Amino acid sequence: MDANAVLSATLSPNQQERQAATEQLAQLLSSNPSQYLLALSHALSDNQSPSHIRNAAGLAIKNSLSARESARQEEYANRWTSLDPSTRDKLKQDALATLDASDRGARNVSGQVIAAIAAVELPAGLWNNLIAQLLELASRGDNPNLRQATLQTIGYICEGIKPEVLAAQSNEILTAVVQGARKEETSPDVQLAAINALYNSLEFVRENFGREGERNYIMQVVCEATQSPSSDVQISAFACLVKIMHLYYDYMKFYMERALFGLTVLGMKHADESVALQAVEFWSTVCDEEIELALEAEEAAEYSEAPDRESSHFARVALPEILPVLLLLLTKQDEDATDDEWNVSMAAGTCLALLAQCVGDGIVGPIIPFVESNIKNPDWRYREAAVMSFGSILDGPEEKILAPLVAQALPTLIEMMRDPSLQVRDTTAWTVGRVSDVLVKTIKVDTHLPPLINALLGSLDESSRIVSNCCWAIMNLAEQLGDSAADTCALSAFYDPIVSALLRLAEKASNESNSRTSAYEALSALVTHAPSDCLPVISKLVISILDRSEALLGMQPQLVGADDRNNYNELQVNICSVVTSTIRRLGPEIQPLADRIMSLLLRLISTAGKQSPVLEDAFLAVGAMTSALESSFHPYLSPFLPYLANALESHEEYQLCSIAVGLVGDVCRALGSESLAYCQGFMEVLLGALQSPVLHRSVKPPILSCFGDVALAVGPAFEPFLETTMNVLQQAGAMRADPNNFELVDYINVLREGILEAYTSIVGGFKTGGKADVLLPYIAGVFGFLHLALTDQDRTETILRSAIGVIGDLAEAFPNGQLKEPLSSPWVAEILKAGRTKLGGSETKKVTKWAREMVRRATQ
Repeated sequence: MDANAVLSATLSPNQQERQAATEQLAQLLSSNPSQYLLALSHALSDNQSPSHIRNAAGLAIKNSLSARESARQEEYANRWTSLDPSTRDKLKQDALATLDASDRGARNVSGQVIAAIAAVELPAGLWNNLIAQLLELASRGDNPNLRQATLQTIGYICEGIKPEVLAAQSNEILTAVVQGARKEETSPDVQLAAINALYNSLEFVRENFGREGERNYIMQVVCEATQSPSSDVQISAFACLVKIMHLYYDYMKFYMERALFGLTVLGMKHADESVALQAVEFWSTVCDEEIELALEAEEAAEYSEAPDRESSHFARVALPEILPVLLLLLTKQDEDATDDEWNVSMAAGTCLALLAQCVGDGIVGPIIPFVESNIKNPDWRYREAAVMSFGSILDGPEEKILAPLVAQALPTLIEMMRDPSLQVRDTTAWTVGRVSDVLVKTIKVDTHLPPLINALLGSLDESSRIVSNCCWAIMNLAEQLGDSAADTCALSAFYDPIVSALLRLAEKASNESNSRTSAYEALSALVTHAPSDCLPVISKLVISILDRSEALLGMQPQLVGADDRNNYNELQVNICSVVTSTIRRLGPEIQPLADRIMSLLLRLISTAGKQSPVLEDAFLAVGAMTSALESSFHPYLSPFLPYLANALESHEEYQLCSIAVGLVGDVCRALGSESLAYCQGFMEVLLGALQSPVLHRSVKPPILSCFGDVALAVGPAFEPFLETTMNVLQQAGAMRADPNNFELVDYINVLREGILEAYTSIVGGFKTGGKADVLLPYIAGVFGFLHLALTDQDRTETILRSAIGVIGDLAEAFPNGQLKEPLSSPWVAEILKAGRTKLGGSETKKVTKWAREMVRRATQ
């Protein structure tokens, strides 16, 4: 293979040529990975190759080693480690040698290649001298290009590898990167690479940070770097401070008092917006940490305990210095900014909102004069900043302090919905949305609500961003003022005009800024919270929605191109959401429309591809229909079953499969004993899914829970499936997690919750049917699992409550002393005691009280 020619073709403007070259590379990688990688490595390390070819070669090597999906990453790693050691060594030598290339792009991409190889080899105990090799290269003071490339490579490695893999070499790495990050470093490129490497190494230098001398030196170097002549170095240095504050808040008091207050305030005022953004982010991070610490302190106080960590209240102390700067930054808006563009004004608004949550009442006094002096300012930037600052502080201070201010401001805000400035109207709509979200009680029904509704509806033909904010405000009003359990509500008089206006908006051809989706979301909220006197409006709405969906179905054959298909899918997904909300709100009263809705849903499902987003939402609507109709759903089950079976077997589309598993439970609950005819098929396909090697593990807990739904529905008739089910539950219940693997700990807890739900339903089904004795052979296994789950250090309160519930269920099912021995175990008494103390919330205590009584009766 002529690597240069093929790589050049992958960059061709001709699509066919590009595709052919890409396929040729993929085929060679598949058939002869050694030859493929050696050819690319030669192209990367060849100083005569053009820069773009070397870059393409390096990226191709990196992409053969790195993948986002864990299964594919494992496949790539296995392919690499199965190569001949001499081939691997050749690639490593070439990549290391290229760090000294004159071509900056080649140096950069070779660093990425080294990091990709390291991510595979270092955790496996291979290439153990890599860090030593890199540190030796980084020490060559006479070669700034090599030092820059090497430090950058160290940064890439630190970014891509778990901290524990490199922890043993943290001292050496830290020494090298701090050396390069010092203000005495003459090369800005070297200093920047070192600061970035330090950023990526901060998580695994925890021990170093715990030593005062080393910490002081690190902080000195980073603080000095914020004053570098290079803006790029300053930006990275402030980013380092942000991460240090997040990781090492508890060490920061000394440095805040000595330097960080002043440095970050100056940084926020910096002429370079990128520097200012990082300085603002520093204070947002301070607020994030202190909000979390306040929550921890509240939780500890509930149990009359001291919190593990204490807040230093940096935000409160710094408020007089940072608030004026944030307010000034609010006036630095970019009127041409796009929705996804982050600028210093947006960052200041976000920081201000976090500051309000952090310091609470203390922010109101300093903000109000700014609002009052600028709300009528001729310059739209100051008007918009005034409204933004007011909206930003609505969540945090006490309601009794904010309520009179909001009530006073509402007429002005409603008037400003018609401000000449688009930006002011947009921010005002957002602020009104915030009021309706967190301070809805300040909206007086008689005086504020009518003009507010008129203003919101009048703005639905505005720009898409304003429309989205107005829809959000309407949704908040529906959720907070509506009441599905009441005959009427404050919004009742406005339901018809609101629904009509949103329906018109929903018919728009485009969905810019998700404005059309927002309209459907608002309609769903109105449906969900509609009082009885608004049901006629809801009935008209659902007819209109069904008409729309059926018309779209008729147009489906005419769709051409991805844009048409995406537009169709988005509309049908939103329509399904409104239909689902309507079914849930009307319950059994949906019966007159059931034939039409089910016919529509079956057509949607039959015409949607396996990966269509419409499929999932259509299934959710069917699930709502099963709950609403209960046994009356039976006539629709037969035509729906083939689609349900397909979804249950779509193991690659795990989200669809998960929804289908939930639907099996819905069907069983709806049909009760009538679902017995379908049990064999359900159990076979569920057990098959559990054994699937490709099914995402997140679907397995719902499957285990679903066994319980089937058992509860058919009662003692579940006996033919009992042995297999209990064996599966026991095997799943034996899984343990490494306490340091937080992701696996969370998964095991979710798995155990699914198992407990299954046990609860199985015991309930056989107990109700009078055949609890068939469970006796499995009791020892159940108690073994309960003991394991309840004594695990990572047990959640949900597991505690559910497990105590299972103990109570078993005690109630066997009241004649059959379970006296396991129920009298000391650990059972300890757990029942724990459920009644501070370890359990109110629901847990209620369940525990009942379970204790059942256990007392069963052990007498």
